[in-house]
Formats: sequence, C-alpha cells, structure tokens
Amino acid sequence: MIGICRTFAAILAVGAVLATVPLFGLPLFYESFLYLVLHWVVLATSWNILSGYTGYFSFGHGAFFGAGMYTTAVLASRFDWPFLWTLPAAAAIAMVLGLTIGAVVFRVRAVRGEIFALLTLAFTFVVGTVVLNTPIDGGPGVYMSAVPVPEIGTSAASSFYLMALTLAIATLAIAQAIWKSRLGTGLFAIHDDEDVAEVLGVPTFRCKMVAFAVSCGLAGVAGGIHALFVAYVTTGETFSITVPLTVVLMSVLGGTRHWAGPAVGAVVITSLLYAFTAADHAVVGKAVFGAVLIAVIVFMPDGVLGSWMAHRSARRRGAPSTTAADAVAVDRQPAPAAPPRTTVAPDTAVRPGHVDLLLAARGIRKAFRGVQALDGVDLDVRRGEILGLLGPNGSGKSTFINLVSGHYRLDGGTLLFESVDLVGRSAHTIARSGIARTYQIPRPFAHLTVFDNVALPAMFGAAALDRDDAEREARRWLEFTGLTSLQAAMPDDLNLHQRKFLELARALAARPRLLLLDEVLSGLTPGEINEAVDLIRTIRDRGATIVFVEHVMRAVMALCDRLVVLNYGQVIAEGHPAEVMAKPAVVTAFLGHPHA
Repeated sequence: MIGICRTFAAILAVGAVLATVPLFGLPLFYESFLYLVLHWVVLATSWNILSGYTGYFSFGHGAFFGAGMYTTAVLASRFDWPFLWTLPAAAAIAMVLGLTIGAVVFRVRAVRGEIFALLTLAFTFVVGTVVLNTPIDGGPGVYMSAVPVPEIGTSAASSFYLMALTLAIATLAIAQAIWKSRLGTGLFAIHDDEDVAEVLGVPTFRCKMVAFAVSCGLAGVAGGIHALFVAYVTTGETFSITVPLTVVLMSVLGGTRHWAGPAVGAVVITSLLYAFTAADHAVVGKAVFGAVLIAVIVFMPDGVLGSWMAHRSARRRGAPSTTAADAVAVDRQPAPAAPPRTTVAPDTAVRPGHVDLLLAARGIRKAFRGVQALDGVDLDVRRGEILGLLGPNGSGKSTFINLVSGHYRLDGGTLLFESVDLVGRSAHTIARSGIARTYQIPRPFAHLTVFDNVALPAMFGAAALDRDDAEREARRWLEFTGLTSLQAAMPDDLNLHQRKFLELARALAARPRLLLLDEVLSGLTPGEINEAVDLIRTIRDRGATIVFVEHVMRAVMALCDRLVVLNYGQVIAEGHPAEVMAKPAVVTAFLGHPHA
C-alpha cells in the first residue's frame, strides 16, 4: 500500500511540474506537440489495461476512440452541449459499446488470441460504416469550428495541453492502481493461463469486463478531446487502422506488463515520428524509424520496461542458474501456518451413523467426442480422510478431478459439496466454496513470480483474503513447502520437484476444505517422494480432506484411508486399501488377464 501511494504521489508530482509548461510562454507548436504526446499516452495506456494485462490483443481501440469523437462532435455541434459536459457522455458511449461486445465474446472460450484481434478489428469497420451511413455523419463529416474551446489555459493550445495532461495523469494513476491491485493480479493470471486462473478462483469474465470498460471509457474521453482539437471529424480518418496499430506498437515497445510501459512507448514513438518525418529526408526517416522498432521487438521482446523489470528481478534473486540447479535442501519441518477454516480432525475410523460426507458424486458421466471417460460414477468423500483414487491410465481419474474443480462441465449426474449442488456452477465459484486442486503437469503462471503464484489463490480462493493477508499466507505456505528461498524466482527457473511443490503451495494457500491432488508425486525421486508424503500427511492432520490420485503405490498405501478404483470410467472396487488391492478385478485392471 505504501508503494502504491508513493507511485501515485510521484505521478501527481510529475503532473504538477508539467502543468507549469504554459507559464513559460513557449511557441504554440510545442504545446500542440506535447498535447499529441499525451494524447497517445492515454490511448496506449488505456489499450494496455485490457490487452496488455490480459493478453486479449484488441485491434478495435479505434472504434471506442471514434465513438468518443463522434459523441462529443454531435452533442457539441448539433445540440449545443458545453464541450466539457460531452466528455462523460463520450466515455459512457464507448463503455457501452465495449461492454456490449465483451458480454458476447468473453463468454466464448474459442474467441481468444488472433480470433479476438480480428473480431475487434472488424467491429471497428462495422461501427465506422454505421456512423457513415446514418445521420450521425451522413457523409460530409462533422464540423466543430464553431464550438468554443474551454478557457483553461492562456491559449487554445495550452487548454488542449492541460486537458490532455489531466487525462493522462488520471489514466496512468488508474493503470498503476489496477496493476498493483487484486484485479490486476487476476488479469495477469488470465494472460498466462485463463483456464487455470478460473479454477483457482479468479472470476475471469468479470475481470475482463471491468478492464474492458475502463479501457473503452478512457479511450472515449481521449476521442472527445481530440474531436475538438482536429475540429473536423470524418469516418475515414477516425475509424482507420492507424489508431490500433499505433497503440499496439507503443505498448509493445514500452512493455505491456508494466503500467508505465505504454507511456514510455508513446513518448518515444511520437518523438521519433516527429524527428524523422519533419526532417528533409522524411522517407529515410520512416525507414530508420521502422528499423528501430524491429530491432527493439527482436532484441527486447518484453519491451523497454519489461526488459528492465526482468533484469532487476534477476539481480534481486541472484543468477538464474542458481535457482534452477539447486535442489531444495531445506528442513521441511512445517512452520506455523494459518489455521484452516475447518477444525474437523481426521476421522479415519468409519463408524455407522458417523459418516460425514464432504463430497457426494452420483451418476457422473463425461464423454469426449464419443469416448466415455466417466460412465455413471458414484463416489463419496468423507470429511477428514485421504481418499485414494486409482486406476490405469485413461480410467477417468483426472477427468473426475477436472469435473469437481469445474475445469470441465458434467454431461450428467450430480455433485454435492457440503450438500450444495456444484452442477452448472462456474469454476471460480467452486473454488470459492472451498475446493482446490493441483495439476498432473504443473501449470504455474509463467510471468508471475513464485511468490505471486501462491498469493493469487489466497486472494481469490476460499480464503478470499486482501492483498496484505494473502501475501502473509503465501509466505507461510512457501516456508511449509521449502520454497521460501525461491519466492522471487520465475516458474521457468524451477526444476520439476520445485514446480510440483509450487502446485501444492498454491493449492494450500486457498485454505481449501477439499484438496484434489492429481499425481503430485509423478516424476519425483524416492527421496523427494518421502518429503512429499510427510507434507501430505501433515496437511491432513491439520484438518484438510484430500482426494489423492497417484500411481506411486507405496505412497498410496502409506497415506490413504480408503481407495476407489476406476477402470474404463466405472468404479470397480472401493474400501480399505489392503482389501481393495487384493481384489481380482483390481489386479486384472492393472496387470491384465493371465495367459497360459
């Protein structure tokens, strides 16, 4: 919080200094040039709030910018609204357009990446065509020469400059606040792996809608100011590919994963464009400008500030090779952790009349393109136990975990968690109800540090902590799993053992009442397996209920209170581990039929 306040104070201080520029009596050209710089700072930064933070690259920013331009132009020139009053309307119209398209496309999982980019580009041309062929424009454009410029500065140029400066300061402050907020963490998780973010509790649809609304609203205000600046608004100039391409280049140059990156890119590109194209050799200047951009993209793919952040992070944690090569050699005695939400002690003695069901699955069915992964599975998970879920490869174990966690939707059956039906609920709602999971193949958020990977589910999972409490929770579980020394590292710097334990720490940080462990021991050495077994036993002793999917039988027999065995998507045995493993059907499922 202190860091956020300091940055905000610094933004305001820079803004206050820049606000004194008109007092120096510079030629009007310089104020107009500075206006254009700030104009592009706003557009690039607002674009980045959605596209840079989430990875949903939009080529439709020109549509929302243009909506703001035409809203102000029409209201001020035809309805005689005071200019400043038109700006909230410009923001509102742009936000409504953005939320309308977002409400549709953000619900379709297939509309991501280049599909989203092309769709938003098409939306720009659709909006432009509608404006051109309706009374909004009608063909000749909208003149604003009769609209008075607000007397904010000593001249019209200084007034435009001060309006753009105010909007730029507000935009940067908003971008920085989101960047450091719970919302920003969720947006960056969406960028790296949206499906995992949803399963960990991030309300991905809501986060994207909020980011899109803010992005469009700021672009709309920028468009409203720019309409008066150019004084003549036409669809050809407004709804062109220039705006989206320019803001993309600016953001990529500065760095999309830093709130100030697009601003840096906007300043650099606007200055270079003027320096090169205003000279006697404009064509050569454009070629040099293009070469500079290509060089930056090739040699600094994360942008100027992105590369600087990576370099600073590497210096903080030491040489990357150290974190990658060193095995975890830490005493794994559990540190005092936050008490789980449930205080139920493990009850491994199943007594008639005393069975406390945490999860009840009845008639679970799931098929993938005709392949029946689960076919009428009935399964109970009792509070406080470790239930082993076994079966040959392809028997439906991971599919069951994916269904319980909301990663997949059921084709049929019911799932009751603490007597609440989970069928039809979104994955983030299921996570908030108290269910957490690991992935068979670790899926950390690649661009978040180990620490941030663990803090995220503490904010969005069952615990639903604020940022400060979530960070304390992350430190507890990193210490518990022996990853404290690696908290500043990136997931790519970790070996398999460490990535598996990161998955475990991430699931535990949510304080789940039901923990789903999907082959968390696969790929580990015997010594690492022993450490993991001790950790899992300690987790259960603290009150958690665990569904344990595993092929390492010595760990299964050491940990599990009951076993359920699946084969071809059906339950073939359940009960005490020793009794289940001795059943002929189970032996046949794993080893096959004997042949003479």
